[in-house]
Amino acid sequence: MTRLLLALLLLVPLAFGLSRAPSDDHAAVEAAVRDYVEALYLVKPERIERSVHPALEKIGFYRPPESGAYRTPSKMTFEQLRELAAGWNKGGREGQDIPYQIQVLDVLDVTASAKLTAKWGVDHMHLAKLGGQWKIVQILWQSPPPAR
Repeated sequence: MTRLLLALLLLVPLAFGLSRAPSDDHAAVEAAVRDYVEALYLVKPERIERSVHPALEKIGFYRPPESGAYRTPSKMTFEQLRELAAGWNKGGREGQDIPYQIQVLDVLDVTASAKLTAKWGVDHMHLAKLGGQWKIVQILWQSPPPAR
C-alpha cells in the first residue's frame, strides 16, 4: 500500500507537468494580451498587428453607464480593431496610465485562454500559437456589470 501511494505521489505531478506548456509560453500569452490593451490605451495600432490574428472574431455586449440594459451584441473585425486602436485614446482623453489586469487562465502547447479587465469592461480571449507566435483569435467581451 505504501509503494502504491508513493508511486501515485510521484506520477501525479509528472502527469500534470507534461500537459502544460513551458513558462515562456505563459509569458508570451501575457505579452500578446498586453500588446492588445496597450495598443488601445497608448494609440499604437501596430501592437494590434503584432498580437491579434487577422481572422479575429470579436463579439461584445455594451451597456451604457446610465442604462441597466445591454445593447444587441456587436461584432468587430481585425481591421475595425486596428482602426479603433489608432484613435480610441487619441489626445490622451483617457490618460496614459489606465489600470488593467491580465489573468492567463490556461496555456497548452498551441492554445491558451486569458481574461483582461480594462476600462471598458472584461475581455475573455482565446489565443493560438501560429508560426511560433501567440495571437489572439477570439474575444468575447462585455461592459462592466451594473453596480449591485
